[in-house]
Amino acid sequence: MRKKLLVGNWKMNKTPSEAKAFALGCKDMVDYAVAHGIDVGVGPTFVCLAAVKENAPKDLIVAAQNCHFKPNGAYTGEISIPMLKEIGISWVILGHSERREYNGETSKVCNEKIKALLAADMTPLYCCGESLETFEKGETKAWVKTQIEEGFEGLTAEEAKKIVVAYEPIWAIGTGKSATKEIAEDTIAFIRGVLRDHFGAAAEEIRILYGGSVKPGNVREYMSQPDIDGALVGGASLELDSYKGLIEGLVG
Repeated sequence: MRKKLLVGNWKMNKTPSEAKAFALGCKDMVDYAVAHGIDVGVGPTFVCLAAVKENAPKDLIVAAQNCHFKPNGAYTGEISIPMLKEIGISWVILGHSERREYNGETSKVCNEKIKALLAADMTPLYCCGESLETFEKGETKAWVKTQIEEGFEGLTAEEAKKIVVAYEPIWAIGTGKSATKEIAEDTIAFIRGVLRDHFGAAAEEIRILYGGSVKPGNVREYMSQPDIDGALVGGASLELDSYKGLIEGLVG
């Protein structure tokens, strides 16, 4: 049985003081999630990681929103895995559609980052998803298949099991349009099938999340689907009350 997982992607939101206030205020809801067998986390900006890590309950996963695959070097503006590890960060979000669109991040670059994270005993949360144009052409599955195969290239089944995947249709991110639970389940079941083709039974242990305008009011619908193991949530994860509502939706 795969454990449910909720991760809030804060994107470019919250100052360190605001992030600290969230961390200090989330203990009861994190305890509630843990008591119901749910993993919960947030992905703050780089400048807020330490503030959250130092003030949040130990059971809250704190994820970076990106990393570089090299341990150091002349890469202005980048953050290395050793830097993250030193402040206690063990999860990193990779390949989000906004990183792909605005920063030119590719699945092959994500593959290098995934391998570096796994070598450092850290957890990659790898995002995939299609544009509205691709969706309307009926090419979603071919698109995400390529993203999954390129992102997981060269990995063993044991390594693959340590990765979390998030399917986020780009046309549903921040638009208020969420994919129906049937569309989300169909695509996520397909992704699991691709993983099964490459890694066999290990695919049944890989957690696959849905993301795209997930809110407290609709998260329960997605959780009712057999292949959806949780949610990667943007705006609805920024406020304590909303985050609590998301957890309650996962509990059912």
